Amino acid sequence: MKGLVLAGGSGTRLRPITHTSAKQLVPVANRPVLFYVLQSLAEAGITEVGMIVGDTAAEIRDAVGDGSRFGVEITYIRQDKPLGLAHGVLVAREFLGDDDFAMYLGDNFIVDGIVPFVEEFRRESVDARILLSKVADPTAFGVAELDERGEVVGLVEKPEFPKSDLALVGVYLFTAGIHEVIRTLTPSARGELEITDAIQRLIDDGRRVRSSEITGYWKDTGNVQDMLEVNREVLERVEPLVEGDVDEASEIVGRVVVAPGAVVRNSRIIGPAVIGAGCELTDAYIGPFTSVSDGCRVVRSEIEFSIVLPDASIEGVSRLQASLIGRRAVVTAAPRVPNSTRLVLGDHSSVQLPM
Repeated sequence: MKGLVLAGGSGTRLRPITHTSAKQLVPVANRPVLFYVLQSLAEAGITEVGMIVGDTAAEIRDAVGDGSRFGVEITYIRQDKPLGLAHGVLVAREFLGDDDFAMYLGDNFIVDGIVPFVEEFRRESVDARILLSKVADPTAFGVAELDERGEVVGLVEKPEFPKSDLALVGVYLFTAGIHEVIRTLTPSARGELEITDAIQRLIDDGRRVRSSEITGYWKDTGNVQDMLEVNREVLERVEPLVEGDVDEASEIVGRVVVAPGAVVRNSRIIGPAVIGAGCELTDAYIGPFTSVSDGCRVVRSEIEFSIVLPDASIEGVSRLQASLIGRRAVVTAAPRVPNSTRLVLGDHSSVQLPM
């Protein structure tokens, strides 16, 4: 069984971060989302992995390499334009051959991995297995409709009027039979080859399509809020480990990781939190659910429930919350200016101003 990781999207919902970086490499607990994907495949015994890449191919190659440190062997496959998930399968046809495969979207995060779903697929005789999760807003996802027996009877991509609240998770398990279906697809109204159309064709042709509902944590890390939520979930599981240089004037509370080479002076860190290698924290407060990546500098500032990417500098800032700070970004305090209010009031006006 092979793996196919789709890492060619442009990540428009994570801009401006993705103007200069691949969305799959935005870190969760100081580790890129894409690394968790590769780890999940390796844990499931899938070691031959094709990776679909686009405009950010060079950056992803530099980060992932040949895949050996994750226990997999990577074959990079160029996709000139992101023309749909089924198009990703189409351009990977030569790599996939006649093998069964697991397709994993490179910006999806399943905290408990995919081992049981892959094992179930290997045991059974089906043409496809899809993973589902209940969501609050099904209109933002591909949605599955099940009959009274729990069988998959219909799939619709981002429906205006969803027939269920079961969203397609970004992991799909297929036999080689999916290729003949995709070869005959035509682009949808969005101009893409939809994987939902391909799976629906399997259903219409009487092929066996089964589903599994994920009861654990899953997120499509497509926007900032989702990234922060995934970061929170992963940090909940960290084990405390302080390897950096922390002085006696500093306080470490709860599950906190301080990587080697980090220097913490007169600061307070409340876990769960992760401080990367080579960071400098001086007169700082790092609150819960915060990841500070390698090489960052935080001076006389407070941060909580945030992700700070490598080599960023934050100085003199009273409090940052729910923030995503990009690589080598610089955040400083603005100069104080006198408060004033200009009014043009009509006769008999009544105005209340803050103190």
